[in-house]
This record gives sequence, C-alpha cells and structure tokens, in this order.
Amino acid sequence: MALDWDRIGTGDSEALLRPRDIYAGLASRPWPYLRHEQGEVLDKWFERRDDHDVVIKQNTGGGKTAVGLLIAQSTLNEGIGKAVYLTPDNYLVKQVREEAAKLNIATTDDPYDPAFTTAQAVLVTNYQKLLNGMSAFGVVGDGKEPIDLGIVVVDDAHAALARTEDQFRLRVPASHEAYGKLLEWFAHDLRHQSANAWSALEDKDATALAPIPFWAWADKHEEVLKTLRPHREEQAFKFVWPLLAEVLHLCTATATSAAIEIRPSCPPIDRIPSFVRARRRVYLTATLADDSALVTDFGADATLVAKPVTPGSAADLGERMILALVALNPDLDEEAVRVLARQFADGDQDGDGIAETEPVNVVVLVPSDRAAANWARHTPHIWRVGDLEAGVKKLQTSTVGLVVLVNKYDGVNLPADACRLLILDGVPRPLDGVERREAVALADSTVRLAREVQRIEQGMGRGVRDGEDYCAVLLLGAKLATAIHDARHLALFSPATQAQLKLSRDIASQIRGEGLDAVRQALRACLGRVPQWRERSRRALAEVRYAEHGTVRGEAVALREAFDLAATGRAPAAAERVQKAVNDLGGSDRALRGWLREQKAAYLHLTDPVAAQQALAGALNDNPFVLRPVNGGAPVQLKAAAVQSRAAAEFLATKYLDGRGLRLGVQALFEEVVWGAEERSDDAELAWQQLGLHLGFASTRPEKLYGTGPDNLWALSAARQAVIELKTGCTTDTIAKKDMDQLGGSVRWLNDHNPEVEALAVMVHPSRVCDDKATAVPGMRVVTPAMFEKLQRAVTAYAAALASSPDRWADEQVVREQLAHHKLTGDQLFTTYAEPMGTS
Repeated sequence: MALDWDRIGTGDSEALLRPRDIYAGLASRPWPYLRHEQGEVLDKWFERRDDHDVVIKQNTGGGKTAVGLLIAQSTLNEGIGKAVYLTPDNYLVKQVREEAAKLNIATTDDPYDPAFTTAQAVLVTNYQKLLNGMSAFGVVGDGKEPIDLGIVVVDDAHAALARTEDQFRLRVPASHEAYGKLLEWFAHDLRHQSANAWSALEDKDATALAPIPFWAWADKHEEVLKTLRPHREEQAFKFVWPLLAEVLHLCTATATSAAIEIRPSCPPIDRIPSFVRARRRVYLTATLADDSALVTDFGADATLVAKPVTPGSAADLGERMILALVALNPDLDEEAVRVLARQFADGDQDGDGIAETEPVNVVVLVPSDRAAANWARHTPHIWRVGDLEAGVKKLQTSTVGLVVLVNKYDGVNLPADACRLLILDGVPRPLDGVERREAVALADSTVRLAREVQRIEQGMGRGVRDGEDYCAVLLLGAKLATAIHDARHLALFSPATQAQLKLSRDIASQIRGEGLDAVRQALRACLGRVPQWRERSRRALAEVRYAEHGTVRGEAVALREAFDLAATGRAPAAAERVQKAVNDLGGSDRALRGWLREQKAAYLHLTDPVAAQQALAGALNDNPFVLRPVNGGAPVQLKAAAVQSRAAAEFLATKYLDGRGLRLGVQALFEEVVWGAEERSDDAELAWQQLGLHLGFASTRPEKLYGTGPDNLWALSAARQAVIELKTGCTTDTIAKKDMDQLGGSVRWLNDHNPEVEALAVMVHPSRVCDDKATAVPGMRVVTPAMFEKLQRAVTAYAAALASSPDRWADEQVVREQLAHHKLTGDQLFTTYAEPMGTS
C-alpha cells in the first residue's frame, strides 16, 4: 500500500514561525546550516517583529537575501498578511526568485497572482512597481482599494533611495510644450536670481541651472497646475502626477536646458497607502554609517531606525586589500595602471614570462561613458545596465578577463571568481538639477560626504559576497584616495571597511613611493592567497563589531516632520520644526544651516511672505549659495589678503592634517577640470575657486553668489583682481562671440562694483584664437590646456615641497619661498601660466 504523505505529520500542528526553524524544516537545504550571522539577525528580528520599521544591517555579501525571504515567509506563516519583497530592478527580481526557489519559498512577480493575493506566495518585484502614480497597489484618490500588506521587505534599501526620489520627480522635457510656458511664467524671477543662468537657458547651454524661487513657485502654483494638469495622462507624466499634484506648491523646481525638474523635499510616501500601512517594514542594508535617508524618503520611524538589528560580529566580510594608487605614488600613470589590470586579467607574469597568478576576472566600475572610453583599448567588454544579466552570468561561470561596468555601483553580485580584482575609476556625479544645486550649496557638508562615501562603499562591496570570499580593490584618482585617507570621510565607512582600510594602510606604508612593481607584488599576496596576508586579514576583522546605534541626523528627521506638517496645511509649525533643527546644529556646518534656513523660509512664505524674506536674508549669512531674497543682496567687495603667503599658510593649516592629505587634495582639484566635458563645468568652477584659496588669494564665485559677474574672481593684490571665465567644456577651435562678450561683461561688472581695482581678464579655454565675429577683451590672458598642464605641474610641485616634512605648509616663510619659486604669486601667475590672445 502506498503511503499518503499528505496525511502524515500535518495534523493540527501550527506553521513554523521562527525564520531559523523554517530553514531547519526544509527537506532539501541549499546549505547545511544558516550562517551564524544570518541566524543571529533572524532571531533578533523575530523578537522585534511587531516593530513597524526594522533595519537589518549586514556586511555586503552577508546573505541578506535569504534573511529577507525567510522573514517574509515567517510573516505569511503567522497570518499577518501579504508579503512583498522589493528589489532595485528586474535583474535582481530574477536573482531573488532563484534564491527563493532554493529555500522552497513560493514567489510570484505578478501582483494580481492569486497566490500573492491569498498570502500563499511572496510577491518579488521592483521598487517602481509599488512606488508610482499608477501603482497596482493603489494610490490615494485613484478609487482603488489599497492592497493590505502584512510586510514589505526593502532589499538594498540605500540603493532604493535614489530610485524612490526619482519616482517622485516630475520632469518636463524641453521638447514639451509645457516647458516653454513654465519658463514664460517664471522668466522675471529667474532673471532676477541670475541673469547669467537665464542667458544660459536661452542659449540652451548644457550647463544651465536655474532654481525657481520658492515664493514665485508657491504664488503661481495655480497657473502651474493649469499648465501641467492637461498633460497628466501622458506617458511622461502619468506615473508621477498623482503623487505630486496635491503637494505641487511645496516642491522645488529647477530649470535646466534639458528640462524643468519638480521635486518635493521629501517624497510624499503617504500617497502609497499600502506601503505606509504595511504592518511590518523591513529594510535590508549594507553597514553604512548614515541611515537618515530611510526617514526622509520612506517615512520610517527615526527611533526604530536608530536601533538596527545586526549580527554580534562584523567579521563576516570577505577579505579585501584596498589600495589607492595616487596615495601610494602621485606619479603613477593611470594608463600604466590599465595595462597592469589587463595583465592580471590575462595572467600576471614575471620577467621570464612565467605566470605568477592565473588569469582572473578584473571588473572596473566607471561612472560614465566618457570614463569607460579610457578603457576601450584594453577590453571589448564595456557593459551597461542592459548587458548585465548575461554579462554577470559569464563572469560567474568563466574567466572573461577585463570587464568595464558603466554606472553600476550597486545591485551587482560578483562572488568568488566572478571578480578577483575590482577597480573603481571615479564615482557617479550628481545628474539632476536639484542634486547639482545641492552639490554647489553643500559642497563640503557632512550630508554630501555621507552620500559620496555611500556610493564608494557600495562600489567596493561588489567583489566580496561572503566571509570566505576575497578580492583586491584598486582606487584610481585623488578623489577616491582622499576618501580613504581623510578623517571626515573615514568616519562614515562601516566598521569592517574601516578595519580593512587600516590594514591596507599598513601595506601602503611599505610600498609608498614605489612603482607599479611594488603594487603588483602586494596584489599577488592577496590574489595568490599568501598565508601571512590571510591570517592578518582575518585577524583585522575578528574583533570588529557593528555600531550599536544607527545614525539618524536630527535635521533629516526635522525635514521629514516639517514636510508632513506643511502637506497637511500646518506651514507655520513646519517652519518652527526646521528652526529647531537649525538651533540644534549650533555653529557647526554653516552650509547646512543656511540650506535649512532656506527651507524654513519656503514654509514661512505660505503664511507670512515678509518673514520669509527676512529668514532668507539670514540664510544667506550662513550659506552664500542659497536663493537671494526678492530685494537681492549687493555684491560684497572682495578684499585681497594682506599677505598672500600668510593667507595660504593659514588656509592649508586649517584644511590639511598631514602632507599626504595636502598632495591628494591638490591633485583632486586638477582632476575636477575635465576638458571637453560640459557636464563637469560646475566641478571645474569650484576647483578653480579652491585653487585660488590654496595659493593664498581671496577667491569667490560671483556668478553663483549673485547671479551675475564672472565664474571666478581672484584678488591677486589690493590693486588687481583676476576676472576668470571658465569654458573648459568648449570643443571649438576659436573663442565664440558670446563667450568673449561674457568675459567683457564680467570685467564691466567688477569695474562697477569695485572701481578701485584693476581687472585682469582671464579665459580658461581650449583655444586662444578669437572668432571672427568676436572682439577680444583688452589685455586678456588665456589658460589653454597646455598652459593648464604647466600650471598643474607647478602647483603639484608647490604642494609636494610643502608636504615634504611635517607642518611646512603652515609656515608662512616656507610658503612664501615656494610661491615665489614656482611663480605662483599674484604678479607672476597669469603671466607665466596664461597666454595672450593669438591670431588665426
């Protein structure tokens, strides 16, 4: 007689609830046991499972996917309600479902599947499926009954943030009829804020960036509604309009030559009631130091976010040797590094042609196609998002060699042999208008640093997926080198990464100043599994513990609470809440203080426009890059330093703690100037302004500060100032009429506002030949690429000399000698490192 197994061992027994028990009860387990760290976090979550928001932190590759799936199944077994597992993209949806199949957990990717709607299977889908104005889960006001959810698991929660913000951003393309109408509505306000930015918009300049003042936006929001509402069913609008329509007056609007971008300060997440009302929300994250965005973007409970669930030990991270090549030797050539990468991909050989290491997969992460082009001669494998699924499978199953991934710093798993040498060649830059404005206004704020470190740590985590994995990591460029050297950056990395960076610094100290052969030997120790390296690597992590409390910045909580207050018609209370955050900041981070005070003014304007303008004037005192009040602000006359060398020494002493930081900082400035890249114009302008300070000149950005005047203004002496226009993004053979006119206008601006000084006109441009239709500014000088390279060599040598022994850069006399030696004084610099106008 055949046994009926459906009647055996079931009876009245309850479904297994503890995630660990669910795994133990599997007939066929993918692994004999859960990892110790997985079991720890599952047990801790189970004790806190009734908390509305739970953040689970594990090192990259710590098995978070299995943890999230078991938690979802536990919730189903408990009868709490339907379960949704969210991933960043469809590529990862497929990966998660494959993992679920190994765990015998039923899943679907269809929100209408009866197995999901009856809570028999976990819905695995991407963030966009839930968070959009046409959501199958229901949106406030769409007439649908919202889907009742027991749990939402948000995988790779920090990667979700950018996508969430994008889902709540309305973009009106320049090709759309509404774009021109909106520009008409706000033309006067935009001109008043920045005549230069308005001219750039009219010229369709790719670098144009013009924030629409909050008072104009709020006062005309009915006109905006009438302009945009008729298009609400169009493809470009329909997924966002239902989310923003009710809070349009609270949004920030920014005009660029490509689009007008409309975005709220916090996503109105309450428009998606299924997510807001879900009984349980679990956020799976890497061990990043700052979790504030979970509050601002998802409306998570700040108190609960600050109590993350973590394993007892942070030693579950795979081995990584992390080397920043510029920090090892500033003279290392990046092209030679690319050759080195190719050699490891092909099988690193010694001088006799004998392989020292087997061929390995080398993966390079680059932020853009421009950066990828530098690798094109070394590999045909340059992959973008659409290539990932097939490409990553190849890496996981074979030795492909050298592969370049474009703008993919998260959501790619490259375990074991899929990636043994990982190279980060730059980090993604701000792309949309709001981010670009933030990058200017908060350039040196901890808020910006935290985002930058998050991207770097995500990128560095691609190559190790569990405690037994290993990978060498090379960082190219001074910006990345600074991130793992500067104390402010370092504090924002996870504890385990900090421990690995400390170990890597011990290696770096022994090979500093050496050539690529020394780097090659260090990499062989990691890739060749040298026992001493393995032992020290394990020991470095052995005692590392996760931070007991998560970091949730006070101003992030305030911005979320203030937005929610304003969205429910309580604007004065919203302004008070932001002011409290300003008070709590005290005198620290003045840039952030000013930024917050601008937000306070925006809320005040809704009930008291006069008080709003007064508040904005105060914000300007803290941060000169916030909006200018209606009455404007007269440009402040730039005063030259009494003694250039003293000003330089004081600036360098304040900014740099050691000589290596000084050399990296200077090199990073020059990396920000990319010829022929219009999208990098803001970076170049900031770099030039900072360069002036490094050399002891009073240095400002009048166009950004006042909406008129030059890109940069350097006070070379009490009697002479350099009016500098940067056109590093130009690719023309001559200086165009509009660019020459702009320089002439900037000279007149200085003459009007400070007639006591002589203006030296300076153009940073790939050509020193004037277009036939243009008239050169008398006495002007041009910094061409050749002159720029000459200047770079001089400033780099200046920094190296100052960094050669402790505190030399703080010694006024030493600085004076070096400035004079390298012809970087106010009377010599533009004579030596710029040329007069040429002829065609």
